[in-house]
Amino acid sequence: MTLPPDHPPIPAPKVGVLLINLGTPDAPDAKSVRRYLAQFLSDRRVVEIPPLIWQPILRGVILTTRPKKSAHAYSQVWTDQGSPLAFHTRDTAHAMQAAMGEGVVVDWAMRYGNPSIASRLAAMKSTGCDRILLAPLYPQYSGATTATANDAAFVALRAMRWQPAIRTLPPYHDDPAYIAALKISIEDSIAKLGFTPDALLASFHGMPERTLHLGDPYHCQSVKTVRLLREALSLPVHMSFQSRFGRAKWLEPETESTLAKLVQEGVRNIAVATPGFSADCLETLEEIALRAKEVFLSVGGENFAYLPCLNASAPAITLYQRLLGRELSGWIHQAG
Repeated sequence: MTLPPDHPPIPAPKVGVLLINLGTPDAPDAKSVRRYLAQFLSDRRVVEIPPLIWQPILRGVILTTRPKKSAHAYSQVWTDQGSPLAFHTRDTAHAMQAAMGEGVVVDWAMRYGNPSIASRLAAMKSTGCDRILLAPLYPQYSGATTATANDAAFVALRAMRWQPAIRTLPPYHDDPAYIAALKISIEDSIAKLGFTPDALLASFHGMPERTLHLGDPYHCQSVKTVRLLREALSLPVHMSFQSRFGRAKWLEPETESTLAKLVQEGVRNIAVATPGFSADCLETLEEIALRAKEVFLSVGGENFAYLPCLNASAPAITLYQRLLGRELSGWIHQAG
C-alpha cells in the first residue's frame, strides 16, 4: 500500500533489549551525589517509610551530611571512563549488540541518574523498536531493584501514544547458565591470585529484614544462589549481606562481622565475590575491595582478594545471550 504524501515517516519495525542497572551520580562530587541520592532515596520501593515522615528527614540531615561522605567514596573508585557501574553496563550493552546481531537493538539505562530509562525507551521507540525486552540486571528479584526498574519503564510508557509491546526479564538466580558463568568467573579470578583462599565469601546487598516477611523473595533467592555455588565450587562458600543504612534490622549475617568471625574460626586467606551485582560499582569496589579488606586484615586475616563481578566478560556475554535469547523467543529466531 502506498502511503499518502503527508503521512508521518514510520521506521521499519525492530526488536529491542534495554539493559537496566541501578544508577550512579554523574560525577564524584557532593552536588551530583546529592541529586542522585535525592532521587534514589525518594523511591518508595527503596525506603518504605511514609513520605510525610521520611521526606523531612531526607531533605534535612541526610542530604545535608551524606553527599560529601559518599562523594569521597565515589572518588576512590571513579575512573577515566567515569563511574564503573556506568561503563561496565555500557560495555555489556555494546558486547551484547555485537553478539545479538543486527536483528536486535541493544541499549542500556539506569534506574536513577543517567541515561534514564524514559530517555532510552523513547530513543528505541524512535528508531522503530515496537517490541522491547526490559532486562534489569539483577539475578535475585527484589521490589527495591527489579520491580522499581520495571515501574520506571511503565511510567515512561504511560506518556507514549503508540506503545511498544513489552516483556520483562525474570530473575535468574538459579539458572544453570548463571551459576556456570559465576563458576567460570570465580575460578578464573582465583587462579590469578598469589595465594590459595581457604574459603569464598559471597556478599549480597543488604535489605531490611521486614522485606522478607512482607513477601520479597530476595533473601530466599540469594540463599539458593549460594547453595548452588557450594555445589559448583571446590572450596567452602559462606554468605553475608552488606550495605546497611539506617536503624532498621537488616538481613543477617552482616559482611564485616562475618569476615571477623571467619578469622576467629581459622580462615586466614579469603576471596570475596558479590553474586548479586552484575557489574562492579561503589558497593563492590569501595565497600568490599577497600573497606572490608581493611577489616579482615585488621582482625588477623593474612590475604584478602575481591573477585570482580561478571561485568562485560566472556562468561557474562554467554550468559546474557542465553537468557535474552530465551526471553525473545517468538520475536526473533536464534540458531542453537
